[in-house]
Amino acid sequence: MSDDFFKIPKLEHLVSFWIHPEGRVPGTLFLREQSLHHIGEESPVELLNQTEPFVVINRQDLNELRFYSKASIVRVEYQHTMPDNPDLDAINAEIHMMDGSLITGQIRGSFCPDRARLYDYLNKIEDHFVVLYQEQDQVTLINKKYVIYAKSI
Repeated sequence: MSDDFFKIPKLEHLVSFWIHPEGRVPGTLFLREQSLHHIGEESPVELLNQTEPFVVINRQDLNELRFYSKASIVRVEYQHTMPDNPDLDAINAEIHMMDGSLITGQIRGSFCPDRARLYDYLNKIEDHFVVLYQEQDQVTLINKKYVIYAKSI
């Protein structure tokens, strides 16, 4: 039997990591061609919010694979075109980070009417990373452990 039979098809997705204490790290994540939760490929936030404590990063500057602790990833930035969907709720947010960064953007999703506040979104225990949509199709995933405070704007 071929070893390829046991491989899960993955795609490399270009991202920029902010790792504590290294700083900015250019690289790629390996995402499933088919998400376990919806039609289409896996998203970076799906991968980072999984329970495994480490993630494989292909360091483009060093041309090597590394296994980074998700706890050391401060944030992840990448380009993604968000389709216009009037059915999605939006929360405008300003997030103040431990490294002094101020990140503003919009949190989008389908929220339960009684759980549609920024406070509720930030307190989702199963999600370790917050998805913030910014201008020019920029997406920033923020590790909640590095947030000092957030506010709705």
